[in-house]
Amino acid sequence: MSQHPRPSIRLGLGLGVAASVLLAGCSTGTEEPAPADDTQAAGGGDSCTIGMTQINQTAVFFTQMNEGAQAAADEVGCELVIANANNDSARQSSDIENFVSQDVDGIIVVAIDVNGVKPAVEAAQAQGIPVVAIDAELEGVETFVGVDNEAAGAEAGQWVVDEGLAEGARYGVVDAKNSFIQNQREDSFRAVVDAAGAIYTQSVNGDNVQETAANAAQDLVTAQPDLDFVYTTGEPATVGAVAALEGNTDTVIIGWDLTKEVIAGIDSGLVRAVIQQDPYQEGVEAVNEMKAILDGAEPKGFIPVPITIVTTENVDEYREIFN
Repeated sequence: MSQHPRPSIRLGLGLGVAASVLLAGCSTGTEEPAPADDTQAAGGGDSCTIGMTQINQTAVFFTQMNEGAQAAADEVGCELVIANANNDSARQSSDIENFVSQDVDGIIVVAIDVNGVKPAVEAAQAQGIPVVAIDAELEGVETFVGVDNEAAGAEAGQWVVDEGLAEGARYGVVDAKNSFIQNQREDSFRAVVDAAGAIYTQSVNGDNVQETAANAAQDLVTAQPDLDFVYTTGEPATVGAVAALEGNTDTVIIGWDLTKEVIAGIDSGLVRAVIQQDPYQEGVEAVNEMKAILDGAEPKGFIPVPITIVTTENVDEYREIFN
């Protein structure tokens, strides 16, 4: 399924959301809380307050998701409060607990660890607070907005097979062991390419942090100097691998999530294909679904946001977004 990018994405807003913010009180217009450290209240509507716990606010993918959520919150008249877990699952659970104590109307969860966050989510639901999951499906949460990551990983693997890049090819993976969805993307991809004759060597953990992923990718190509391709399971891993493999003419990258650096990698031939999601639309859909639930609608269940495989043939459609 193909999807065109959204030229209306406002990266400046993403950078504003990415500024350090704290989960202080959720203002209804009468309180005077002073937001600090890691949570930012955005928007000014007082008809409802939605808390959103985000994985981190450095990856472009997540800042674009925040932008979409903010645009939708402005449209429906809700206040959006975004908490930055900064890749820390325990901190994310604490953010959810704080949202509950502040009596937000609904919570959107972009989970780092779907199992680790489960007790906090269940506690929120026990208090009658609806929860919507975005990007990663959560057990017991009725609505999930995002990509079918297992199916998308298999689709990426099939693209490699169809392009004749699998049979006899040696490959490694830069992943994020702390990310449930990135593990899904890796497992389903490997199942397809291995069945077609690709030779798996090893996976290295980038921890969903760009610098860590770059070091991990360098370790991978040092340990496995004759790789035909590297598969990366998320934006930090893809950007890190591009940095580590710059100038390498023997190994190509098949990965997830575009950035300016990754587009440059496509132009140079280093990156052969990128599985691109639409995080802006994921943010929009999650807030719209939450508002509908708060207004009495039944949860929709799964709200799919399709992927696009980006190559040299269609990358021009995305350049404006990532300038």
